Amino acid sequence: MAEVYDVIIIGGGQSGLACGYYLRRTKLKYLILDEQEECGGAWQKTWDSLRLFSPADQSSLPGWLMPKNEDGFPPKDHVINYLCKYEGRYDFPVKRPVQVEDVEKESGVFKLKTSVGDFSAKTVISATGTWKAPFIPKIKGIDIFRGKQIHSAQYNNTNDLENKNVLIVGEGNSGAQILAEVSKIADTSWATLKDPEYLPDDVDGRVLFNVATAKYKAEKEGKKFDPAAYNLGNIVMVPTVKEARERGVLKTKGSFTEFTENGVIWEHGTKENFDLIIWCTGFHYATDHLNNIVDPDAKGKIKTEGTRAKNTNGLWLVGYGGWTGYASATLIGVGRSARATIKEITEYLKD
Repeated sequence: MAEVYDVIIIGGGQSGLACGYYLRRTKLKYLILDEQEECGGAWQKTWDSLRLFSPADQSSLPGWLMPKNEDGFPPKDHVINYLCKYEGRYDFPVKRPVQVEDVEKESGVFKLKTSVGDFSAKTVISATGTWKAPFIPKIKGIDIFRGKQIHSAQYNNTNDLENKNVLIVGEGNSGAQILAEVSKIADTSWATLKDPEYLPDDVDGRVLFNVATAKYKAEKEGKKFDPAAYNLGNIVMVPTVKEARERGVLKTKGSFTEFTENGVIWEHGTKENFDLIIWCTGFHYATDHLNNIVDPDAKGKIKTEGTRAKNTNGLWLVGYGGWTGYASATLIGVGRSARATIKEITEYLKD
């Protein structure tokens, strides 16, 4: 008879590891299934120059501080190294590469159908994040454009972009950071639905997390939260974006209404040709593997109370951002959600 785990975590990135940290303190039998070939989660897939918004000691998973980085904001490789060492430090039971293709529930037990066979568990934590679900809006004529289109999830670096005409789409952090980098080597334009909004120069991830914490506490106490000068969606002025501002690069051309074969038509009617479009338009939630046991909306969002799925007993979702816990999509923020989740699961399995 196949082994039935108390808990199976789907996803071995930062959220899955944070849950594992608290699970190892229990007597529960658990397993982490990760689709990646190696440790490091979605950080393996990010663009080469990406850096954290916060110093290392403000970007840590529970139990072990990220080692300091010499120049303040840790780069991609530093984060991956930390996640791999964190995984090894606590000797989590991780099995990879395993693609979870479907989850079913029979007689109170979850059956996970995967690329390496079936697994069974009394409870499931989905910690797959968003990286597998990039969002590109359906704009008129998008299918006739002959140039190349990629999402920020596929962007790596500026290799082969020299002297190209590149359009960056999106007014968030990824749009600003990729614009800052690509504009050094290519002729770039920036398309945004609204004027980009920037945080003060001295505000980084440390303050953002503190704002998220303040919001959490205020709402728990039934008080109104006023973030004053801060908006969690505004652009963080990391060094590369500050440098781009000094070069006069951070200038939006507004939005465009449709594509032509060679470019776009801007809202004021002028046409412009581009070789490449880089979509920095965000992500939906990577929850397709749960479609047989939940009813997600168009973005993959599931009804939850905290991290617990409302309509599917025994299912929790960790690390998907605001709807599963304030700042839960961040390294330092996911610990709170993970701790609360494991406490709930422990109580649930007592029954």
